[in-house]
Amino acid sequence: KALVPQFKTLIKMSLLKLKVHASSASSLRPPVVRSSRATLSVSAHTASSEVAPVTQEPIHLRTQSSASSIYGSSAFSGVNRRVVQRLRQKSRQGSSRAAILAVAAPDRVMKTVNVELGDRSYPIYIGNGLLKDRPELLRKHVPGKRVLIVTNETIAPLYLDQCVKALTADGKLQVDHVILPDGEEHKNMEVLQKVWDKALQLRLDRGTTFLALGGGVIGDMTGFAAACYQRGVHFIQVPTTVMSQVDSSVGGKTGVNHPLGKNMIGAFYQPQVVLVDTDTLASLPDRELASGISEVIKYGLIRDAAFFTWLEQNMDRLLARDPEAIAYAVERSCINKAEVVAADEKETNDLRATLNLGHTFGHAIETGTGYGVWLHGEAVAAGMCMAAYMSWKLGWIEKDIHDRTVALLKRAKLPVVPPPEMTAQQFRDLMAVDKKVSAGKLRLVLLKGALGNCVVTGDFDPAKLDETLAHFCAK
Repeated sequence: KALVPQFKTLIKMSLLKLKVHASSASSLRPPVVRSSRATLSVSAHTASSEVAPVTQEPIHLRTQSSASSIYGSSAFSGVNRRVVQRLRQKSRQGSSRAAILAVAAPDRVMKTVNVELGDRSYPIYIGNGLLKDRPELLRKHVPGKRVLIVTNETIAPLYLDQCVKALTADGKLQVDHVILPDGEEHKNMEVLQKVWDKALQLRLDRGTTFLALGGGVIGDMTGFAAACYQRGVHFIQVPTTVMSQVDSSVGGKTGVNHPLGKNMIGAFYQPQVVLVDTDTLASLPDRELASGISEVIKYGLIRDAAFFTWLEQNMDRLLARDPEAIAYAVERSCINKAEVVAADEKETNDLRATLNLGHTFGHAIETGTGYGVWLHGEAVAAGMCMAAYMSWKLGWIEKDIHDRTVALLKRAKLPVVPPPEMTAQQFRDLMAVDKKVSAGKLRLVLLKGALGNCVVTGDFDPAKLDETLAHFCAK
């Protein structure tokens, strides 16, 4: 009864046509654009092939995203979420489960994934053309009158003007910017100082919003700058790379590198909103695209076996930048990340640490070769192969999982071995300062059991680590 007035309003505002179906299905299907007309379809499905053109496998989502038309009501995503929750409660009493399948408008689809952190919760908006066509998505999350956009030399000529126009559409905001050099090698305190210098020169106060426009480096640095400036100002993420859209922009990890270790100086600091405009990926180099896909593959390995299978079936579409495949991979990754962050924001129970599969080996590669020589995703890809090999040698996974991991990373055009100049001793030295080290004991994220399962542990046979390093490294 409580939903009736809301549905009436939605129908009047958006001319939506509501269809409710039920069956005895037990799995949720991914969101999909069904028609060029804006239609909300709430239904439970059997595993039929009509539902999702991107995949033929049922996908069991553990958290719910809401899809809304770019031309529809701004209140729609919240209503969607309440509808899903109530339908799920009712369906548990019967034999079916319900899922929001799609709310679409021609060529413009926006989906919302919520990161649930109590009074610090925030939305992730995912869609194409959001900077250009939905300026209110940014504007409504800026509480003050001043914004400082932090971007880099590569992104500024491409998207800075779009971002400024989105923020100043109502004429009520003053927007300034600071442009940093591009690249992981510039992720340090010296370059970060430029952000604070600009903020102080402009006399920005605590009501200011820092907005990160760029990839993971810009997002991490802007977040840390926001966390420290006057002991905390508002912060928004507008990620422009696959890596940042599927991983680093979500969850509030911010910081800079130190010569002795990657991301060792930083803070947990959540944004007010993450706006993922997939149109920004059009300018992304192929190498950066592949680097980001490594983090997408990670989610399949550690917690989402059905997604891993989908990636095996659709990797060619991702590399070809198929819009539908890219949008689905970004959304599915954000769903996985949001669920983990909501359950373990600051890595207090090891759940969030599982997101670091391959990162202990990978960070050693980045530090050992020099920041920026290997992209983060490239180093993580090689690191995941090393972790999968060690897991197999420990007898914790079947060889088939190891082989599928290596094969998929190869198909994504990612490295599956570390650089030849890295020695086993170099790995040991660099891994000793990893953030997961506890009481002087090295802890690793390793695969264990069926595909989609992993552990964070220091309880492993050290001889197997030595064997792994000997297999991959120079003597």
